[in-house]
Amino acid sequence: MATIERLKKRPDFLAAAAGRRYHTDRMTAQGLLRAGEADGLRLGFTVTKRVGHATERNRIKRRLRAAVAEVAAGLPADLADRTADIVLVARRPALTAAFATLTDDLRQAIPAVTRPGKPGPGEAGGRSRSSSSRSGKRVAAPSAPPNKCVGVPDGQ
Repeated sequence: MATIERLKKRPDFLAAAAGRRYHTDRMTAQGLLRAGEADGLRLGFTVTKRVGHATERNRIKRRLRAAVAEVAAGLPADLADRTADIVLVARRPALTAAFATLTDDLRQAIPAVTRPGKPGPGEAGGRSRSSSSRSGKRVAAPSAPPNKCVGVPDGQ
C-alpha cells in the first residue's frame, strides 16, 4: 500500500497550481513533479467557500480523503514512488457524486498530473500557448505610420 503524505503549506499548493491539470465535473487535479526531495506523493485539498457552507465543505474533504485512501491501496509501485505534489480542487458535485465515481476520477487524475517528462518551451501544464487562429486572439490589421495624415492634402 502506498502512503500519501499531506500538503499543508501554501507555497506547496501554489507550486502545484503551476503544474499539469486534469479536470472532471467533480474536481480539478493539479500536479507538479518535485526534484531532489524525498520520494512519494503528497496531496492537498482545496474546497472554496463558493462550494457551500462549512459542513458541506468538510463533508467533501472527508469524502475525498476516503477516496484517496482507497485509491492509494491500489496504486502501481512506479506511480506511488513518483515524487510529486497533487492538489485536488473540489467542486459542488463532489458532495453528491457516487463514491465509485470519485475513486474513478482519482485513478485517472493521479497518473495524468504526475506524468514524467517536461513540458516544452512556452508550455505551462502541458498546453501549447502558440498564437494560432484557434487561440481566440485576433491579429490587428497594419495601421498607418504615426504622425502622418492619410488621405488629407497638405495645408488643410
